[in-house]
Amino acid sequence: MIRCLMAVLAACWLALAPMPAVAGDLGRDALAAYFPPPLKVGERLHDLPAWPISSELRPDDGPLGYVFESIDLAPIPGFEGTPINLLIAVDSEGSFLDVALLRQHEPVFLGGLGEEPLKAFLKQYPGLSLSSPISVGSRYGGDATRDDRRVVLDGVTKATASIRIINQTVLTSALAVARARLGFAGEARSGPPATVREAVYQKLGFEELLSSGAIAHLRLSNADVDALYADSPVAGDAADAPNDPDGTSLELWVAYLNVPSIGRALLGDDGFARLKDRLDPGQHAYWVATAGREALVDDDFVRGTNPHKMTLSQGNTPFEARDLDMDIPPPPGLPEFNSQLNLALPPISGLDPGGEIRIDFTLLRKKGFILPELVFRHAVLAYRPPEHWFERPPPPPPEWLQAWIARRTELFTIGAALLLLFTVLARPRWIVEDARRLRWFRWGFLAFTLVYIGWIAQGQLSIVQVTGAIKSLDAGAGLGSFLYDPVSLLLMAATLVTFLVWGRGTFCGWLCPFGALQEFSAILMKMIGVRSRRLPVRMSVVLSRGRYLILAALVGSAAAAPGIAERLVEIEPFKTAITVVFDRSWPFVTYALLLLALSGVYYKFFCRYLCPLGAVMVIGGRLRVLAWLPRRDECGRPCQRCRHDCAYDAIVRDGSIDYDECFQCLDCVGIYHDAERCAPVMLYRRKGRQLRPTATPVADPA
Repeated sequence: MIRCLMAVLAACWLALAPMPAVAGDLGRDALAAYFPPPLKVGERLHDLPAWPISSELRPDDGPLGYVFESIDLAPIPGFEGTPINLLIAVDSEGSFLDVALLRQHEPVFLGGLGEEPLKAFLKQYPGLSLSSPISVGSRYGGDATRDDRRVVLDGVTKATASIRIINQTVLTSALAVARARLGFAGEARSGPPATVREAVYQKLGFEELLSSGAIAHLRLSNADVDALYADSPVAGDAADAPNDPDGTSLELWVAYLNVPSIGRALLGDDGFARLKDRLDPGQHAYWVATAGREALVDDDFVRGTNPHKMTLSQGNTPFEARDLDMDIPPPPGLPEFNSQLNLALPPISGLDPGGEIRIDFTLLRKKGFILPELVFRHAVLAYRPPEHWFERPPPPPPEWLQAWIARRTELFTIGAALLLLFTVLARPRWIVEDARRLRWFRWGFLAFTLVYIGWIAQGQLSIVQVTGAIKSLDAGAGLGSFLYDPVSLLLMAATLVTFLVWGRGTFCGWLCPFGALQEFSAILMKMIGVRSRRLPVRMSVVLSRGRYLILAALVGSAAAAPGIAERLVEIEPFKTAITVVFDRSWPFVTYALLLLALSGVYYKFFCRYLCPLGAVMVIGGRLRVLAWLPRRDECGRPCQRCRHDCAYDAIVRDGSIDYDECFQCLDCVGIYHDAERCAPVMLYRRKGRQLRPTATPVADPA
């Protein structure tokens, strides 16, 4: 039946049409409601899904900022598989004006915690600058990468994975706009920008700076420039090139002035002090000079503007470099220049001063007199100041890795618990021989699973992760969002390993927090005198098929109708009982309590008859390669002791094990190894014979 169901699910999956691509929700008129007069929302940019914001009071000032929807620029799948959509506005300096929630599908914020904690989290962004590293703090552990420039936002308890994905969505979409419109550096840089070591100074001359690479230099002869025009209509048109091919056409120098050793050498001590007074914090200045037939500026140049012959860029991002309009007498010892300028970039540019920049110098030749044909070529000079004058902080780890670092305590603790559990399951005899010892070990581990894995570490696996993966893959977004929830990912990996060795029972019997809560519910009901019951075998078999039908409905709706899937996943009470610990509205709490009460009467009722995740575990458990539960020839023929004691009805009348139904409680293993409980051993002993335990047989793959 399982194989048939898998075939049906696969066929349904292949037949389903792909989900439509994500798109923004708001048009210009709707956005205008967020920015009332005197602010005005302009027309959507043709090359970027963003709208400029201007002021009616200052119409000539250009855009004051930009507003956009995150889903247009960073459709990152959330925990549930659907991207969240945020309305984000940044000003012209790269600071957040507003971050507002438009729509979201995160399970923890859909009726669990509600949307108020999420909205409170988003209120932390206004006023923050994109030039500062922004990350999410966590109650789960210290932040190993904190520094003085970093902004650490307060996270939301019980929603760490979702919050980290949301933060990544905000930063990715906002940086895309900042790089396209605000001059922020491109994505090539792998870490924070370098900072100048202000206290480091060496008195160096011009030639020493030049030889060390602190000043970059380019010389093009007349022949070199003529070679640039060799494939053009103006080849050989330079007046002096044929007669003086070795003569200098262009000499170009560039240096980074913020470094004291460079700035003081080129500007003098007083000039360097004046420069530092003119620069804003974080602003970069460069010295550019020329000699030869070509000059950086001509008679038409206006001081305080960007020299039109030169472009400064880093990566794929050009920067506006404006003349500082500072007449600083050069110190003695410098060469003769035909022009030199001290240029400054905007205060918040995102440029890495320790990285390589590129200077493009434009060369021009004309052909004709009335309507001359203009032919341009570019002389390129790459420049990177020596690294020893900079401090470069280590690049912060990616957001998903920060989640793993922040939760290392939980990961180590759960990892140790898994190692203990796997050791016991692999060598169970000492634990199981004594029924009381097994009972206390099982109760203790289930308490750890419920309290620590479930309520503290928030490691309850859920069918939401299955439907979320389907939606992410169907949308072509991959499964990267799973990295933001390291505890769940660790448990998934452990469960996959147990599929091969023991089948589905390891997770369902030992590692499911709600499963543990059901067992404690049964213990409590027994203590208050409620007698447990068993459904008739035929009815139990029929009802157990219901979880596969529920799974099929969830898989189909996740791919074809995500909105329906979001409601159907509430068949699971995990969010109510584990994620928010019953802090929900009364219908959800009533439903969860009803399931727990049923489990107290009909053992593990939800797990055995309704749980779609349990159906996934059964399918995965078919990968099992061992029939690891030891049996005797006498089991079922005639002994029925284990079958009657099995609360899961996982032992067939003939004594064989139905591994699809086995929750790996180890009760039958304890009976097998206990000479005071195993009926065949007791019978042979009364007859004066000894029945030795047999080894676990190796079975064909299930």
